[in-house]
Amino acid sequence: MVLAAGAGRRLRPYTDTLPKALVPVDGDTTIMDISIRNLAAVGLREIVIIVGYQAQAVHERKDGFEKRYGVKLELVHNDKAEEWNNAYSLWCARDYFAQGALLVNGDTVHPVSVEETLLAAPETSDILLAVDNVKKLADEEMKVTLDGGDLKRITKLMDPADAYGEYIGATLIRPGAAERLADALKTTFEGDPQLYYEDGYQVMVDRGEKIHVAPIGDVKWVEVDNHDDLAKARQIAGGYEAGA
Repeated sequence: MVLAAGAGRRLRPYTDTLPKALVPVDGDTTIMDISIRNLAAVGLREIVIIVGYQAQAVHERKDGFEKRYGVKLELVHNDKAEEWNNAYSLWCARDYFAQGALLVNGDTVHPVSVEETLLAAPETSDILLAVDNVKKLADEEMKVTLDGGDLKRITKLMDPADAYGEYIGATLIRPGAAERLADALKTTFEGDPQLYYEDGYQVMVDRGEKIHVAPIGDVKWVEVDNHDDLAKARQIAGGYEAGA
């Protein structure tokens, strides 16, 4: 599952005509190419992509992605992609949660080792978050704190010094979480449509749910929000296939 409905206005002029996930980072290879390639590499062949802003550009490339990576794509439309934040966007794909899903943010460039780490982890909770506990944190990151091994808080609004690490935008959603996650996301965007899907995870924790994390180790990755991030993505993306 790839969350790719956002506009990415800080990446203009690329995103004048493309969603952020289709910005190229390695020759003609886009962020979405890397997302789909990673999911295919761990054996996932049915991939749901949540689209919204400039969705037609994804439709136009759908056949090419399917042939290139040997997958079947299902596009789910977020009708409020330019108005609301991504708690609603992920909720739009709620019908697929019950099958189990490996969710990746469509603006994150990371190696396939992240997916491998999530899939190899023991089944200790129905939702498992990929977390970087190596990187030096700042204010913009989606930070987490733990209580023992359980997620306690997930928010950008946290002193970096208090955080265990950064959630990197990859989640293993096991089938048992389906109804509870969908309800938490609905509660989140109905309360404030500008909230993140990670705020839905916080709703679950506040309701007594256990959510665990999987440290990804010291890997090269970046969330592509602006042109500086894009430059970093272009430095690291070409090394993934070579195992860097």
